[in-house]
Amino acid sequence: MDAERLRVLRELADRGTVSATAAALSMTPSAVSQQLKILAREAGVAILEPDGRRLRLTDAGHALVLRAEDVLAALDRASAEMASYRGSPRGRVRVALFPSGAALLLPGVLARISDLGVEIEAQDVDEPASAVPQLLADFDVVLTHRDERAPSLISPRVRTEALMREPIDLLLGPGHPLADRSEVGLAELADESWISVRGGFPVDDVLQSVAAATGVQPRVVQRINDFRVIEELVAAGHGVALMPRYALAHQGLVCKRLAGVRAARIYELATRPAATDRPAVGAVLAAFREEAANVKG
Repeated sequence: MDAERLRVLRELADRGTVSATAAALSMTPSAVSQQLKILAREAGVAILEPDGRRLRLTDAGHALVLRAEDVLAALDRASAEMASYRGSPRGRVRVALFPSGAALLLPGVLARISDLGVEIEAQDVDEPASAVPQLLADFDVVLTHRDERAPSLISPRVRTEALMREPIDLLLGPGHPLADRSEVGLAELADESWISVRGGFPVDDVLQSVAAATGVQPRVVQRINDFRVIEELVAAGHGVALMPRYALAHQGLVCKRLAGVRAARIYELATRPAATDRPAVGAVLAAFREEAANVKG
């Protein structure tokens, strides 16, 4: 049964006449009568009967009015709930994050949205920035990272926003001959073994960018994407590495600035262009901005 015809029936029950119903609904009396006839056919039973020059509800009609009240009340509740989604951040937001970015930002982001009625469904995804368009097929928000010298992803189907800059430092073992220096030039590490991440990821991109700028080609002996493993290898004396400043967890290692070069990765948030129309997505993006500002502060 059509909900609008049920609304017409309810108005007739409330107002008593076809003409009063028509006036209340901004319809003509003939249109009201036509809607009631169609509703009777849909119900398969007489819902109105003549009463002089007026119409009155049959027993079935009275029963249908009660059901109409239930249906219309449910629709009103649904409409109000949808309005709340449009006007306030509620709902589930699927978020993909690279692991070290998730460790740094996700706990605070979850705390910031905990009272907003927004549920984040997070997943750590260890993919390069080039995979963002594919990831957005399954996620509402993707936190990705890139070498600061690399351009941001440009696509009409992807919206990106730079979130924060994280310096990348040289990671040395505590007994390394250069551990007491305030900063180290890449040329001084020409004979070192390097432990890097896989190609295409920001830390390796930064290493290659620094190598191009200085003319010193590093000798990479291991490629490991897990920063905890890299830290253990450096601590055991198997090489040196580049490490994002906020990702360092090993207390026994030494971080030094690379002399004469800017080395950093940029955190970016990526969404579909229309995704930001959802208040829940907007709230999650705002929480990421606030948490990133807190880290930088």
